[in-house]
Amino acid sequence: MFIPFGNTPPIRHKAFSDIEGVRSFITQRPMHSCFYSTAYWHKPYELKMANKDWIGADLIFDLDGDHLPGVTDRDFPAMLEVIQEQAFSLWNDYLEPEFGFKEKYLQVTFSGHRGFHLHYRDPSLFQLDSEARREIVSHIRGEDVDVKSSLARFHQGDKSGWSSRINRGMGKVVEKLQIIGRKEKGYTGLLDSIHQGLQSQARRENRTGSKGKTSIQNLSNVLLNEQRSNRLLEGNFGVLDKHESLFLDILKTDTSVVLANAGEADEVVTIDVRRQIRWPTSLHGKSGLRVTEFPLHRLEPDRNQSFDPLSETIALPNEKKLTVVMTKDECRFRFFDKEWEPNLGDELEISEAGATFLILKGWAEVKN
Repeated sequence: MFIPFGNTPPIRHKAFSDIEGVRSFITQRPMHSCFYSTAYWHKPYELKMANKDWIGADLIFDLDGDHLPGVTDRDFPAMLEVIQEQAFSLWNDYLEPEFGFKEKYLQVTFSGHRGFHLHYRDPSLFQLDSEARREIVSHIRGEDVDVKSSLARFHQGDKSGWSSRINRGMGKVVEKLQIIGRKEKGYTGLLDSIHQGLQSQARRENRTGSKGKTSIQNLSNVLLNEQRSNRLLEGNFGVLDKHESLFLDILKTDTSVVLANAGEADEVVTIDVRRQIRWPTSLHGKSGLRVTEFPLHRLEPDRNQSFDPLSETIALPNEKKLTVVMTKDECRFRFFDKEWEPNLGDELEISEAGATFLILKGWAEVKN
């Protein structure tokens, strides 16, 4: 699939017999974005999906930084750092140890904009249907995890999988509640966040209501007792008395467990057995950055040779300078080793690559 510039509809159902045909097509008419099918077909050239004769599909994990709570792409470098950590965690904590995935079937790419793709090509998994793929994502997200049973298994010696993850998240939840109880700086934001999480959970479970902020504050005050909180962290929920169910609900919905400790995979992409994915080496039409493949070991954020998308994916010229005017405020971005945090209306003299990025993002326009 190809998306032209302007308001022209996407060009779909395009098949090529060789690479020269591809080159000829895209050089005659530059495209905004290029995609290829992750599915395999006997007749990919047919216009109707029913006539293409599906064989199977790769397994795709799409991780986007703007899906994470509290993360904004207005701070572009920080967003990419967080989502790279999530992508590495997805492989290192879930796919390899818990599903037995093998590196030889894995392709890792920077999407060219806000995240990473883990593209898994194991022939034995090609014919997994959407429901089977959904189960993989559900496990990664921690859906239907029994919090109390998982913690009990942890204290019985099970240090693997969700038992360990929930135990780690439990400490963070207790810490947040103690901040609320002590009314430390930022406690109102934490209180609002926890309350919103409980309301969202109630809607998902079709319950008419959830505990209010007063109940959360009362629980927070209970946990100010150090002996009580230590016994709770050891797995003794009896110390909470009437607050136990509320604590379990918070622990289940809090982002430190459900999201920060859960792999961030876009379910819609993973379960789709006919998905289009961005073409490595193409330029992303919303950033001008190159969709770039790199080896798995460079996905690990803390390595000396960790992949740097803000220097290694810049494909447009970096020598010629253009003057742009910022049309958005509070934007932070970086190219190679130089970083900017301009304000609305600021004029920047920046490379063609940088100007293209800012204009495609809608953050700036060329000065007349």
